[in-house]
Amino acid sequence: MELKIAQIQMPVTADREENIRCACDMVRQAGDIDMAVLPEMFCCPYDNACFRPYGEAEGGPAYRALSALARERGIYLIAGSLPELEGHRVYNTSFVYAPDGTCIARHRKIHLFDIDVEGGQRFMESETLTAGNSVTTFETPWGVVGVCVCFDFRFTELSELMVLAGAKLVVVPAAFNMTTGPAHWELLFRQRAVDGQCYTVGTSPARDTAAGYVAWGHSIVCDPWGTVVRQCDETPQTVVTTLDMERVEAVRQQLPILSARRTDVYELRRK
Repeated sequence: MELKIAQIQMPVTADREENIRCACDMVRQAGDIDMAVLPEMFCCPYDNACFRPYGEAEGGPAYRALSALARERGIYLIAGSLPELEGHRVYNTSFVYAPDGTCIARHRKIHLFDIDVEGGQRFMESETLTAGNSVTTFETPWGVVGVCVCFDFRFTELSELMVLAGAKLVVVPAAFNMTTGPAHWELLFRQRAVDGQCYTVGTSPARDTAAGYVAWGHSIVCDPWGTVVRQCDETPQTVVTTLDMERVEAVRQQLPILSARRTDVYELRRK
């Protein structure tokens, strides 16, 4: 069974409404697809000073626009992430919409991006954001899909929990930077694909060298064998990739990793 998935590597500006319009337009440009993925913080500059002012509660303008877009196009839409307001808290949240426009999943980034690389990138999401606490998967006609946000993907336990919940595809809206991107972007997506014997899809904003936080770009798709099926450059673009979802089971049968787990010796469980 084939799944046509579009990745929206879009420019992100200081104009919130323009970002929402751009996201919708680029999804429409993808044509006949089954699923689309937006990047992390698609409607907001990646800056602690922007998260609260650009934030919205569930049901806000971006939420409504993307729900309507999913319904208009008849697609599953993984809406990157945006700053979600709930009381005094701000979350880095990915909403997922079904083809009828209903919200069927919400992932709040679990692992906040607090890094200080000597001679490289420093960023402290915890200065503004609150961490989520849930593993997120949802059902589709092509099987279970897992979703996490950027820094979450570095934690093998989370990816494994999604796979153990049935995920054949793990989707990651992300904004790696010019320090972590060249070092780890492709490596991580290939490794998680090999670990979980699943497809991994990473969607980044386009690179803006004038921004305070410069995204790596290079949106990527890896197959269950760990092969890079597609990788973009850093420029704005909409790309569509057809995934052969039957390949997941084929690889899992040929190399029986998941079925050979020694749960009598070790165990991984969600709380």
